[in-house]
Amino acid sequence: MPNPSPPRSVAVAVAAVLLTSWVSGCSGDSEEGDLTAQKLDWKACPAPSEAQGGGTAPSPLPGGTEWQCATLKAPLDWSDPKGDTIGIALIRAKASGDPGKRIGSLIFNFGGPGGSGVATLPAFGADYAALRTRYDLVSFDPRGVGRSAGVKCENDRQLDRFFQQDATPDDTAEQQALLRNTRTFNAACEKNSGKVLPHVRTTDAARDMDLMRQVLGDDKLHYFGISYGTELGGVYAHLFPKNVGRAVFDGVVDPTQNVEQSSLGQAKGFQLALDNFAKDCTSKAEDCPIGDTPQDVKDRIARLLKDLDARPIPGVFPRRLTQTAATSGIAQSLYSKDFWEYLTEGLEQAYDGDGKVLMLLSDSMNGRSENGQYSNITPANISINCADDKPRYTADHVRSKVPEFRAASPLFGDYLAWGMVSCTDWAVPGAAEHPDVSAPGAAPILVVGNTGDPATPYEGARAMVNALGKGVGVELTYKGQGHGAYDSKNKCVQGAVNGYLLEGTVPRANTVCS
Repeated sequence: MPNPSPPRSVAVAVAAVLLTSWVSGCSGDSEEGDLTAQKLDWKACPAPSEAQGGGTAPSPLPGGTEWQCATLKAPLDWSDPKGDTIGIALIRAKASGDPGKRIGSLIFNFGGPGGSGVATLPAFGADYAALRTRYDLVSFDPRGVGRSAGVKCENDRQLDRFFQQDATPDDTAEQQALLRNTRTFNAACEKNSGKVLPHVRTTDAARDMDLMRQVLGDDKLHYFGISYGTELGGVYAHLFPKNVGRAVFDGVVDPTQNVEQSSLGQAKGFQLALDNFAKDCTSKAEDCPIGDTPQDVKDRIARLLKDLDARPIPGVFPRRLTQTAATSGIAQSLYSKDFWEYLTEGLEQAYDGDGKVLMLLSDSMNGRSENGQYSNITPANISINCADDKPRYTADHVRSKVPEFRAASPLFGDYLAWGMVSCTDWAVPGAAEHPDVSAPGAAPILVVGNTGDPATPYEGARAMVNALGKGVGVELTYKGQGHGAYDSKNKCVQGAVNGYLLEGTVPRANTVCS
């Protein structure tokens, strides 16, 4: 949930590239005139770029399988498929099992929008060992992300200021400052990446995936979408229902909601996750170091945020922990129950005047590495959302909605409400109120909802099933915590998902795992 523009959904793992780096990858008419005939040149993967999040080249998988990378040529403008092209960065690990039992490629999108699949898949590769017995594991940077014509807006120094601003304004002056900073950021995106901004819609990425399917040699698209990846998968199924193979949606976006409804749903979702965190801390045999009761935990957090609004404390030198940074750090820690211990530690230290842990969590949310460089997850997230979403909200409208958001979440309500102004001055008009995912005739799609999911609330799974249409969506419920279900390691969830992807066994509708 990069701040101050919370995305519709973001995967747990969040990892900008200069405009010239993608322009140099553009060409005129494709060499063969038919991009489906292109051959991919798979090579050893380089270290992730700054836009992808930086770091070192991916290590081999257990057993020694090396990761391979390639670049797919795709039209910059799908309405002009023989015009200029851009490069779509791909990564794969080849199937480990009997070649005679290989099904094809399994394409992953881990969410965002704006997350680099090239950087993320290796981090989770070992978790998908069972799936790799019959599939090549494949992921990609969607257009506008990472090495795929990555959107560039402000530089690292400017982004530091952008994320330090007050994203929960209390008066007219603070509201005007937020709107001014948002306009400045949006203008930088248009200046530095104006050529690509009209072409980063989810429908464009879905068409890229069908081209990818054909170039990889698959008759059907086998797909694993997480978070925003479920929306991308739903849009793909709507555009190409007959090409859907075995597909799983995990951490499901509600495709029937507009931006305001989605943001309000996230407020409720993050509040539920915070409630569950507070209950968990105070229910243990040892004393909870951040409160005596669940309400006490939440009251102390509220007081901390109020104090930080007036007096930020030292964070990661030379930056200070502001109310906004603390809020985004808390939100980041609620994406996974595995992060709750860091939230406890961060709060305990913040109460003693040390904001480092909460700021590191905030940096993770915003894609900032320890060396001060940012990935392009925030520019990409805002660019894709603004190209997709038709609504444009005024400050007056947001002010009128703040009480409703605050009622949904005293801690996250203002933060998520004011995030709705992100696209107000965007250069490209939004495509629709919400995505169309109706997919009559598509193969069954397994839709997995998590009852404790903060970022994509559980109700979204049922909405996705209904929107896909009769006979397509098959709902599975996981009674758990965190964003998504498969990576919780729950054996029931993994058994159902693996059974469908590997053997084609569709679980009984409305199966419940706990």
